[in-house]
Amino acid sequence: MSANVKQFVVHQISLSEDGKLHFIPKSNCFELSPAIYDLAAQLHHVFNAKPSKGVGGFGDTVDPTFRQHLEALQNDSLDFHGFSVEASQQLLKAIVDEAMVETGYVIFSQYDYLATDYLMIAMLDAKELVTVNNDLELSQNRFLELSKMQIAVRIDLTQLEVDEQNARYISFIKGRMGRKVSDFFMNFIGCEEKVDTKVQNKEFVRHVDDYLSTQQLAPNEKNDHRQAVSKYYKDKASMGEEVEISEVNNILPRLDEVDHSFTNYNKNLETPLEEKFQADKSMLNAMNKFSGAGKGMSLSFDKKLLGDNIHYDKSSDTLTIVGLPPNLKDQLIKSVQGGSH
Repeated sequence: MSANVKQFVVHQISLSEDGKLHFIPKSNCFELSPAIYDLAAQLHHVFNAKPSKGVGGFGDTVDPTFRQHLEALQNDSLDFHGFSVEASQQLLKAIVDEAMVETGYVIFSQYDYLATDYLMIAMLDAKELVTVNNDLELSQNRFLELSKMQIAVRIDLTQLEVDEQNARYISFIKGRMGRKVSDFFMNFIGCEEKVDTKVQNKEFVRHVDDYLSTQQLAPNEKNDHRQAVSKYYKDKASMGEEVEISEVNNILPRLDEVDHSFTNYNKNLETPLEEKFQADKSMLNAMNKFSGAGKGMSLSFDKKLLGDNIHYDKSSDTLTIVGLPPNLKDQLIKSVQGGSH
């Protein structure tokens, strides 16, 4: 499903020869075209695919300038181009205030996707590439490096309007070369992180395994349920949507009694998971594999193999593997044969 683009514009923040940052605005928004629709869709897809994102809302103790500009846009006292210019100038101020040298193209995209109104703001670099046309003539062009998107926020305007108190309507990419995006971009937006999505996802994987361990099920049945949750989780991560405990509750098994549901299991935890949280693609591996390292060993195997090809004896703390990977088996045989000479 494609995004329905409403407005799209790109400005630039560049470094001049005098060593100062300058804001270079585009004179107007782009006319909507297939190329713009495709670019907006790519931005949406790349943002969704980023594994580490934070969630939050506008804070009470931060600069409210961006929020004021956004409110002006929403009440039609400021058009989209005017909003993007005002916001970009505020972004430039935030960069200067942080004593940073950050340049690039600032993209503002407002679009609908799955009946939700979004505003995405991203700061991208560009690279110079030489292209050749049908007449074998060369030209140099700049291409936005979408795949390297590291500085971006997406505001769920629909949720902001209907449930502002939830403070979960802003999602943003976290981390860049050892520092947080909040160094300047989050200050520009005026956003405060409300949910540590990394912790939520790690705890979710652990609690699904713990919950399944309480169920009187055969190993293959537990694995089937785990795979069903994994598929649900992967789909949510791919679409950039949130995992919902109520939906996971319908996937996982439960006894006839209402109290033995995943929803109630979660509520009774010392620190319950959020009812909704952003899925993190980087956790898919942890959901499907057991892994660990230490004492000179590094082990990793699919969870579905436990009880089948792999057996664990808790009393003796031993792991028995039936049917080694051929490449590992070959190495072991050669090592044993070499030691016998």
